[in-house]
Amino acid sequence: MIHGHGGNIYQLARELGCAPAEIADMSSNVNPLGPPPELMDHLQAHLGCIQALPEAAAESMERLFAEQSRIDADQVLAGNGTTQMIYDLPRALEMREALIVGPTYADYADGCRLGNVACRFVHARETDDFLVDVDRLREQIEAVDAVYICTPNNPTGRLIDVNVIRQLCQDFPRQHFVVDESYLPFVKNQTRHSLLKERPPNALVLTSMSKIFRIPGLRVGFIVGAARTLQYLRRLAPPWSVNSLAQTAVRFLLTNEPLSRDFIARTQAFIADEREFMIDALAAIPDLRIYPSRTGFFILRLPKPHRAAGVCRALSAHRILIRDCSNFEGLSERFMRISLKTTDVNRQCVTLLQTLLQP
Repeated sequence: MIHGHGGNIYQLARELGCAPAEIADMSSNVNPLGPPPELMDHLQAHLGCIQALPEAAAESMERLFAEQSRIDADQVLAGNGTTQMIYDLPRALEMREALIVGPTYADYADGCRLGNVACRFVHARETDDFLVDVDRLREQIEAVDAVYICTPNNPTGRLIDVNVIRQLCQDFPRQHFVVDESYLPFVKNQTRHSLLKERPPNALVLTSMSKIFRIPGLRVGFIVGAARTLQYLRRLAPPWSVNSLAQTAVRFLLTNEPLSRDFIARTQAFIADEREFMIDALAAIPDLRIYPSRTGFFILRLPKPHRAAGVCRALSAHRILIRDCSNFEGLSERFMRISLKTTDVNRQCVTLLQTLLQP
């Protein structure tokens, strides 16, 4: 981690003299319902797996993921979260300059900078409700080696039409398109919006199980792309990069597809209801601007004279962490991101914000 990430529950817990579990972390984009109880039971029953080395290249979980996604196994690479691939990609693809569609996740730029890759940005505008202007994006692509697109995007929650991305890949065949779909499982009818199955050869798709199943501590991620392109990434991947418990979790989730599918459907329904409640309740605060989102998180612009740092600090006193978005390229100190949690926490957050932001 370099910079640009959300709240630190461990630091706040030390400051407040409480346990990290007592912090309501609304700065982290993970499933408010998860992890599935059945998965936790399975992991407890298989803790003995940590006594032996995991599969060095995580072949079993790669094969299962490929089978479920109906793609060839040599087009899938598992890693220690998608972050591993994000930091390996600039070197593997020998990038010189990358275009990042923002405002978005800081690690795309951080990974490029560590690989001595120059970055340029095309930011979606607030006046467009943070929808990407594809014409402006097209103007920049020819000059770069790679384009980073997050859909749904973090932190805005906006979805880019998959057909638009596919057309961009076809129109610019010399460029690599790194498409991060880590938050797509939170979107209803997710397969309609995914590039996984009908994927142009110059597209690399990142996908994560950490967020939808709320197992970020296990670090589970995949990248899908042309077999020849993935060969360069495989050369950089260290052995045993996916630990034993992570591999056990993935095998359980992929071999229990009805359970996983039902859990995702319940998550999508819960998030839709809670997002509607929070947005409706917060909309009553004068001059507070809330932007559309397709995920379990959304951004808002605070009314003057409020600043994100002060509001986050006030909420943290109540053991609630909210994401200050001032360090996102393309946003300012007036922007915050809220990630939905349990119904009780969401309502507590609304009540506190109504009190803090009323004129």
